[in-house]
Amino acid sequence: MPVKQSKRYRSAASAADLAKEYPLKEAVEILAKFPKAKFDETVELSFRLGVDPAQGDQMVRGTTPLPNGSGKKVRIVVFTDDPAKALAAGADTAGLADVMAKINEGWLDFDVAISTTEAMKQVRTLARVLGPKGLMPNPKSGTVTDDIVAGIKAVKAGRVEFKVDKTANIGVGVGKRSFTVDQITENVTAVLEAVGKAKPAAFKGHYIKSVTLSSSMSPGIKLASGEFNKF
Repeated sequence: MPVKQSKRYRSAASAADLAKEYPLKEAVEILAKFPKAKFDETVELSFRLGVDPAQGDQMVRGTTPLPNGSGKKVRIVVFTDDPAKALAAGADTAGLADVMAKINEGWLDFDVAISTTEAMKQVRTLARVLGPKGLMPNPKSGTVTDDIVAGIKAVKAGRVEFKVDKTANIGVGVGKRSFTVDQITENVTAVLEAVGKAKPAAFKGHYIKSVTLSSSMSPGIKLASGEFNKF
């Protein structure tokens, strides 16, 4: 039985050949022509990698600032003995024992968790709760830091984190549909470079197999391999 396609998908498909691969700038221009939803959709870059995530030395993760921000309001919780300083710097919630207690009771109303090095001695006990949600502070992602003010500013400015999943895929938000073509293109370029540089030293082979650009409600547009095969 043929798959039933929505009116939105058919309209998008009429704007481009979705089986083709496109240079980055052209792909972003095509996305801009797709019909828009009634909300400001997130634009996402999806990677298919050649690594084996089950191998510890083939894990891919990292962070990168987006030149034009993410367009998303990020709710930040900070684990620290100096909550006043964190709140003044823009954190939405800050503290240590009190915040940990809330989380153990089921509260997870935040997008990013940042911790001081000292506080991590206690925060590690939350790994079973925060780990599966991707919310555990981690030095590699810049969320364990003693410069809490700089850490908060980096997240607020649009720093995004990426991590390969069990199926060797990565999905990264790179902006909003309301962004200009140039803004999205610059953000995508930053993420392509960051994921490329995160290639595990132990991995030998075809690292990035494919990259697709899409928005929350649109079909994907395949990027030409020339945009990422240098990695």
